[in-house]
Amino acid sequence: MTAGCAHLPCAAASTEAYFRAAAAILAMRPGSSEPDMSAALLKRHYGLTGSIATLSSEVERTVEVNLSDGRRLILKTSARPEAVDSFRFQTAAMAGLQGAAGFVAPEVLRTSNGALMFEQEGVCGYLQTRIEGIPLHQATPTPDLLFRTGSALARLDLALELVSVPAVHRPVLWHVGCWSRLTELQQYLPSGTIADSVRVAMAEYVELVEPQISNVAWQVTHNDPSPFNMMVTGQGMSFIDFGDGCWSPRIQDLAIAASHVVKDPTLPLGGAEHLIAGYASVIPLSALEAKLLVGLMRARQSALILVNYWRSHLFPADAQYIKKNVARAEHGLSILATLGAASGEEAVMAAMPSFQP
Repeated sequence: MTAGCAHLPCAAASTEAYFRAAAAILAMRPGSSEPDMSAALLKRHYGLTGSIATLSSEVERTVEVNLSDGRRLILKTSARPEAVDSFRFQTAAMAGLQGAAGFVAPEVLRTSNGALMFEQEGVCGYLQTRIEGIPLHQATPTPDLLFRTGSALARLDLALELVSVPAVHRPVLWHVGCWSRLTELQQYLPSGTIADSVRVAMAEYVELVEPQISNVAWQVTHNDPSPFNMMVTGQGMSFIDFGDGCWSPRIQDLAIAASHVVKDPTLPLGGAEHLIAGYASVIPLSALEAKLLVGLMRARQSALILVNYWRSHLFPADAQYIKKNVARAEHGLSILATLGAASGEEAVMAAMPSFQP
């Protein structure tokens, strides 16, 4: 599906109203402040009982459920009105991925009434299997692992292209259409080289990338394949947390994942070469995608830095969790900052055939 702006991709998400609605969602206090009704909801909607442990989560309440038969599940709930659309998207996306090959995704457990999620008395939620594995941020990022991660991500995108999901245009601040407006959050950055690099990266995005972004392939994407949401399992690479998924450039998933593994200053793309090669071995990049990729990576690193400094200002008690990816983004941006537009494109083109295990 390469509908460009015909499917409301950039048109809807680049409006001021969309941006304000998306920002308002992340400006609200995390849902853990709501009373915990997890056990009652689990019993009422699934007929299940088990021990419950609260997990870290930025928006909805997320708990781990351990059943007496040894199964470990994840229950996500929220009393926020906007959560309904988010959960509708997430559950439909995961349900649509069942049976797809080349990666692992959580399975949604249906309610006692056969629904993918429940809504009752102002509370909505869903239950899914818990993926057992090692988060990518805890694994040793060998070239082989990064290549396999990239190829699995491409297979995820191929599967998501075929999935029909509701609420694909709901407000998501991480949507690429919001990025040009994120510059207003620069006031929350500490002054110094990082703030300067963010300013340059976002200015280059607005000038060089944004005018062409509608000309690449758009589809349903995960939109947050971070090292916390990609896991190494015995069945292959797994992808969890589809909460930021939306209709966006397909290459956005690659840009996000690659931006998180830029670590080695001795390599032009900081080691992201291997992940890019893996992705391109399954979905070859178009000439325009190769041209825009580094600019997208830098803009995503900058967006992550901007949004999380802003949210840490709003919720100082949660700052450590909110900023869990910030140091990685800052380091990666410092490496990519040395690349010009032409040299970035050359590095991507060189990376694609550079590593075949």
